Amino acid sequence: MRLGISMGFNILEIVGDSITIIKKCQTTDFNRSIIGALIRDIHSKKIHFQEIEFHFIPKAENTYAHILAKEALKKGEGLRVMFVEH
Repeated sequence: MRLGISMGFNILEIVGDSITIIKKCQTTDFNRSIIGALIRDIHSKKIHFQEIEFHFIPKAENTYAHILAKEALKKGEGLRVMFVEH
């Protein structure tokens, strides 16, 4: 989200394979779970976008992202970001 903010994006679509995190990002309820601070941080950044969507994708269908993440971990690199223009 920080990258989208710094690049001036108006619309952001986030896709992930953690149904728990995606559901918590889709709701405005206060979150007291272990990941609550992360969810609150995500919610606080929503105001920077005209439109933001969170979508769940099963891990089996998210193989490209999984491969990128594994390779990044092996090399000690950070998260890789993929931009798709619609």
